[in-house]
Amino acid sequence: MGEFDLIERFFKRPARQATVGIGDDCAILQPRPGTQLAISSDMLVEGRHFLSTVNPRHLGHKALAVNLSDLAACGAKPLAFTLALALPRADEAWLGPFSEGLLALADEHGCELIGGDTTQGPLNICITVFGEVPVVNGRSQALLRSGAQAGDDLYVSGTLGDARLALEVFRGTVSVPAPVFDAARLRLEAPTPRVALGQALRGVATSAIDVSDGLLGDLGHVLKQSGVGATVDADIATELIAARAVFTGSEAIKSLEIDQSQWRRWALTGGDDYELLFTAPTAARDAVASAARTSQTLITRIGQIDAAPGVRLIDRNGQTVDNCFLSFDHFL
Repeated sequence: MGEFDLIERFFKRPARQATVGIGDDCAILQPRPGTQLAISSDMLVEGRHFLSTVNPRHLGHKALAVNLSDLAACGAKPLAFTLALALPRADEAWLGPFSEGLLALADEHGCELIGGDTTQGPLNICITVFGEVPVVNGRSQALLRSGAQAGDDLYVSGTLGDARLALEVFRGTVSVPAPVFDAARLRLEAPTPRVALGQALRGVATSAIDVSDGLLGDLGHVLKQSGVGATVDADIATELIAARAVFTGSEAIKSLEIDQSQWRRWALTGGDDYELLFTAPTAARDAVASAARTSQTLITRIGQIDAAPGVRLIDRNGQTVDNCFLSFDHFL
């Protein structure tokens, strides 16, 4: 099967939102009046971002999900995406479920595949996604990292740390019951982009970012861009590891031989969560709750924004927790 046969069979679809889609040298998008384009690219490299044993359907889903998560963090509505795909070989048994997972998520969010490239080489997936945000009275409604203000509440969507738990099971550093691992593995391999929540937070949140490299690391980007600091309740964040909810008694938790410091580290720095971390004024708590209901997304208030720079961690009793945590860095 040649390159163009591969594209025709697994990825080519009729153009819908694009003026010109797959089949020409360039795709052409026409933004709607009163909107701006939001654009993001992410690359997934085998051995760095995913294991060779991953279900290809899940991989197709995740490849687009991580890009949709960026759009969600900007409050953007997905429009279209391009796919650059390097493959060791044209394996139909792999391409079938990969394209199914990719295009199923694309259809769920009305996001059209409009072009890209394929080549032979080590497995590498690069997607560029395009979304739109409204402009109201000359002002963009995009959520940015730079708007957090002292006194704002700090929120996170969904759960934290389960993807890191799955990775540690793969590495052999911990062992958990099969149902716990299966659920955590799904969070690692097929995350849920919070697209509806991002759009619902337009005009409500003062800043936002998606949690890809760990809660504290990504929070640091917001604080730097906004020129503020934060206090985070480490215990509340740690309770957001969904795997812990399976074990209702302290003895059951202890049976996993995972101490509190490990749980805390995974929640605060684990990465691959693809949840939204955002800030909003205290006066907007009802509006934030409404956004959560509208998007059917769990949100949790985990702290507040401070005028003083830096991140301060506290426990449920307000006592200081030593902040010795490092988040993921591709080059460290």
